[in-house]
Amino acid sequence: MNDMTPIRTTTPKDWETDQEVRWCPGCGDYAILKAMQRTMPELGVTPENTVFISGIGCSSRFPYYMETYGFHTIHGRAPAVATGVKLANPDLDVWIITGDGDALSIGGNHTMHLIRRNLDCQFLLFNNEIYGLTKGQYSPTSRVGTRSPSTPFGSVDRPIRPCAVALGTGARFVARGIDVSKKLPEVLKAAHAHKGTAFVEIFQNCIVYNDDVFAPFTARENASAMQLWLEHGQPMLFAGGTKGIAVDRQKLELVVTDDLSQVLIHDVKNRSVAHMLIEMVGDGMPVALGVLYDDPRSTFESAVVAQNAKVSTGRAADLQALIAKGQTWQVEKQPHVI
Repeated sequence: MNDMTPIRTTTPKDWETDQEVRWCPGCGDYAILKAMQRTMPELGVTPENTVFISGIGCSSRFPYYMETYGFHTIHGRAPAVATGVKLANPDLDVWIITGDGDALSIGGNHTMHLIRRNLDCQFLLFNNEIYGLTKGQYSPTSRVGTRSPSTPFGSVDRPIRPCAVALGTGARFVARGIDVSKKLPEVLKAAHAHKGTAFVEIFQNCIVYNDDVFAPFTARENASAMQLWLEHGQPMLFAGGTKGIAVDRQKLELVVTDDLSQVLIHDVKNRSVAHMLIEMVGDGMPVALGVLYDDPRSTFESAVVAQNAKVSTGRAADLQALIAKGQTWQVEKQPHVI
């Protein structure tokens, strides 16, 4: 009997490259990178079985800084490349790194179909509500009134809510985190544990072009009153446990309550409440963070592998026969004409 080879243990240093990390001083991407490098050893995975795939944008420099396989692809196409990687080698641990512009503008179609298909991967969307790499134009998540080089008088577009898009296109795992939060590693671990597309929106500060846009709920003095960190099976409490989230049964919407007997218990499989948590904004409502929804189903690549195995049973591979199938032409050598 052969003993199974144990997976070797790693340290955060094993996940760091020799590349100079190049983001603007104070950028939230630094905190996310460190959180990732500290989290990977706790997942029991190895660099040689891991791949990071990104598109275009500040966040998309990520693969250079992780000591793993990686692809820095073209604008919005990281989901397409990730799909090819996972189908070619389903055993690889695939992470997609993208931004709000990369994933929701030019890459919106690819993002939607990746989620719909439920490819087994972790999809991390760094949301800073601006185009940082191309010098501060407004993005699909920018708020109404955002002044930028492309909207000098203020944006009139209604912004996309990334988690609402994910849930609406069939996501089976939706979560939120904050770049500098000590709880971000726990969100990353939960995403990795999910079998299927794990969609994680990370609120990330762009110190140059959109500084402190999330301060109303991320600033230290606002965090307790404006952050609702969710935990499965636990009441939805915030503000030091003095307030909670309940359902207004007349309006079928979530409200803040001081009556703790009415507070909802978080159930990660409740899709309807997840929708309500995503839409819970304004009027003193806290921002829902952590795992909002987690209800796995079969993955895309597992179905493809099973189908391929079924149709190939009893058949011999013959590349020449495949090439000659259907109409074919043979090109004769022509005499050389001067």
